[in-house]
Amino acid sequence: MKTKRLGSQGPEISVVGYGTWAAGGDAWGPKVPEDQIIEAIRVGADSGMNWVDTAEIYGAGRSEEIVGRALEGRDDMMVFTKVASKGAGSGYHSAGVRKAAEGSLKRLGRDVIDLYQIHWPSSSVDVEETWAAMAQLVDDGLVRYIGVSNFDRDLIERCEKIRHVDSLQPHFSMLFQRGREDLYPFCESNGTGVIAYGPLAYGLLTGTIDESTTFGDDDWRGGGHGMGYYEQLFAPGVFQDNVKKVQRVRPVAERNKISLPQLALAWVFHQRGVTGAIAGSRSPEHVKDNAGAGSVALSDEDLKEIEDLLR
Repeated sequence: MKTKRLGSQGPEISVVGYGTWAAGGDAWGPKVPEDQIIEAIRVGADSGMNWVDTAEIYGAGRSEEIVGRALEGRDDMMVFTKVASKGAGSGYHSAGVRKAAEGSLKRLGRDVIDLYQIHWPSSSVDVEETWAAMAQLVDDGLVRYIGVSNFDRDLIERCEKIRHVDSLQPHFSMLFQRGREDLYPFCESNGTGVIAYGPLAYGLLTGTIDESTTFGDDDWRGGGHGMGYYEQLFAPGVFQDNVKKVQRVRPVAERNKISLPQLALAWVFHQRGVTGAIAGSRSPEHVKDNAGAGSVALSDEDLKEIEDLLR
């Protein structure tokens, strides 16, 4: 597994990490036994992933509890988690940030959070208050590094006036490339690492979904759950177009003797400014395959061909 430094001041991380949104059971189909999820996380760790990404709101804290169980005694593994807005989360006021971090530490069974992130921008709390509270957590030894998720350049620059932003976590994949041309190069020059979520486009880039695929009522990909990702990737018309794009890039994976998910993950961390990709699966076999992407090297010719095929 290749590694990269997270920004200019952060830790050395594997280019593929384990994501636990699905582990929390949030509108992702039927829940699976916790022991299966724990096994999947441990397979990822044994396959070279050295970090797990979670959040206080994934499964209303269930995800963090599962991560804590899975990584018990694994001091070699880093944990990245997030504070969310009031309601589902603890809130972005100073007291809420402190409460959220302490709650996460308890659920994770850890003394310190390796990377703590603001989950989404807030329209009701000034980012300066939230970021100052995040910085205080570092000063107090509860957190090692701090980052943001779903932020734009302006918000990152406002945070920088208080303390360095170690990382940005954006939605990014072959099928959703917003931020690639301007935001990620800025992050690179700013010393802010980028760890992408949704790099497999929520299953589209696994190659197991075709135009005849349907999703159950308990799966957000079928619509009706209020998820913005549905409109971006799975809405009628968009969905069929994305399936065709996946079919077009499949031969590149076959020529390189790698799986389609490995190609999609490797493409992400080959992009300028991107440090790593968050790959979540509740299947140990799929996790092992995802980890294999960490040793894939795509040539300039491969990358150019993929650009043309996606266009």
